[in-house]
Amino acid sequence: MPSVRTISRPRHLPLTLLGALLPMLAIASEPVTLQNEVITATQTAHSELSAPASVSVVTRDDLDKLPVYNLADAVKYLPGVYISPSSTYGRKEIRLRGMDSDYTLLLVDGRRINSREALVSNYANDFDLSSIPMAAIERIEVIRGPMSSLYGADAIGGVVNVILRKPTADTRAGIAYGYEHPTEGDSGDSHKTNGYISGALIEDKLLGNLIVEGTDQAAWGSDQTTSPLIDAAEKRQNASAYGSLSWLLDERQSIDLDLSHREDDRKGTWSNSGFAFPTNVQEMERSTFGLTHNGSWDGFNSRVRYYYEDVDLMDDSEVMTDLRGGRFSNVNQTNHTVDGQVTAFLGNHLLTLGSELRRTELSHSNNLGSEIEIDQQALYLQDEFSLGQLDITLGARWDDHESYGSEFSPRAYGVYNMSDSWVIKGGVGKSFKAPSIAQSDPTYVEIACRGYCVTVGNEDLKPETATSYELGTFYQNDRLQAGIMFFQTDIEDMISTETTRLIRVNGQIVAADPVLTTYNQPHVRIKGYELQGNYLLSDRIGLRANYTYSDARDRDTDEPIRNSPQHIANLGADWQALPKLGLNLDYQYTGSQYLYDVARSGAFETGAFHTLSLGARYQATKQLTLNGGLNNLTNEKRDEVAQAVDNILMGRTLFVGFAYDI
Repeated sequence: MPSVRTISRPRHLPLTLLGALLPMLAIASEPVTLQNEVITATQTAHSELSAPASVSVVTRDDLDKLPVYNLADAVKYLPGVYISPSSTYGRKEIRLRGMDSDYTLLLVDGRRINSREALVSNYANDFDLSSIPMAAIERIEVIRGPMSSLYGADAIGGVVNVILRKPTADTRAGIAYGYEHPTEGDSGDSHKTNGYISGALIEDKLLGNLIVEGTDQAAWGSDQTTSPLIDAAEKRQNASAYGSLSWLLDERQSIDLDLSHREDDRKGTWSNSGFAFPTNVQEMERSTFGLTHNGSWDGFNSRVRYYYEDVDLMDDSEVMTDLRGGRFSNVNQTNHTVDGQVTAFLGNHLLTLGSELRRTELSHSNNLGSEIEIDQQALYLQDEFSLGQLDITLGARWDDHESYGSEFSPRAYGVYNMSDSWVIKGGVGKSFKAPSIAQSDPTYVEIACRGYCVTVGNEDLKPETATSYELGTFYQNDRLQAGIMFFQTDIEDMISTETTRLIRVNGQIVAADPVLTTYNQPHVRIKGYELQGNYLLSDRIGLRANYTYSDARDRDTDEPIRNSPQHIANLGADWQALPKLGLNLDYQYTGSQYLYDVARSGAFETGAFHTLSLGARYQATKQLTLNGGLNNLTNEKRDEVAQAVDNILMGRTLFVGFAYDI
């Protein structure tokens, strides 16, 4: 497929129909190739080379080959991405360009996923990453850099857009199974099964699909914990079901309906207080409903949709029960979103106009004084046009928040086409992040400091604002893909949480300040660059590499921002050893960073660490695929600084599985 370099013809394809290029090449049953298909950063079609943003994509084919259990695993080798290691009761988090995971906006089919309000953010309870069935995902797009001009709050670091599988006209079905076994430590075995079916319920009129998935993971014990009574990874059981219907009204219109339900139960023993070893339990249910009308008219495309989310959580964890006399917590969050969008050509200008209305409702039996209801609304406009060899994208969004007022987020981006294979691209954008309910509501109180203090919301918090810049160049031909991108983000009023010192009083450990709150940190700067390259050594051997340098500091004190490694490097090789056998080798280097240790009342530098993984995929028959390999081949462990704050790396792990497609 040739590159789409200009907008001289319509490119306003639906977001969910766009193709993707995988920078991280994976093993296929056919010779390795550099694909050049269509991706998006603007909700309109672009080639990967000409897209007005820094974009990486993980395809369905890649997800089928790799031992991927959540979104974090799927994107961990992409440039600019850092996955924070999981603690016992924490979930892995996606951090982009040296920024916290709160600055990564998660979308599903372009729709905001917003359930963080229901969980305790201090303990990295990133429910969203594990709430989406991996079997339901068609591809994942990662956009690095500010995108508030299209998507509003939280997109300071970038956007992760999960695009789900759509129903097919022809009948398809399949089942898959995966097994993981840690070779070090105690137990931790994991079993994952999934199945799908897709096809036409009424020929040329009604298409449907159904995807189910289940995981059973045992608790994992390790000598990296401070006590053998503590779980290094929690026991986890979940089940998911996702289904969709597509009604083709005529050649111009369709109505899409999607439903999902997930049950996620977790149980772990860990040392929240530092002395006792309580058993902590979380039981979550998540349901979604979406209804969308798509239209393709003479001269313009339209989309109108409604989306509903409901998250119910029963939390019997020490961080909850200690606060209110031992009672478990009942938490409920619901989100209602209505949005619309029109895309049309006006001369040589491709215009995208959209609006959004969203209501969030939250109740918390322990942490929150009363039920909260918040309304938000937004309006955005985007213009794409060309001046000779220069493609320009201009956009802006206005957001109005019931509690914090209005924010205006403009963006300008240019792509200069040196040739069909080489571009120079860059831009500037403003973005923002509104305080969460937990951060801002003075009646919201949660346990912190490993049980020694509480954090109370601050009603005087201001939204964070950021101005970001990037400039780089990319080259791509049939065998080589390479590029470099420089970036800088200046954040004003970054929201941070106060810390405390632990001291002894009459032989008992207490917090020097038992009541903490959140505050605005005036000036933070993150700057750095990303290097990436893929090279096809032959039709059967592919090499890939990327390196990210990010320096995140408080501009007033020059102190580094915690949980942000300066150096991340990835190397990989893919070899189609036999017509039916593919092998891949992946190496990742994560540099030193500063972590805050409550017990020692300070931030300490933790050393760099390395991981090496080996995978194999065998196409036994046209329908049957076998896979296996080893993660963390060298059995790498984090140092004592990281282990002390529950940043524990799972040891050498064997994985095997199969997929059977009909």
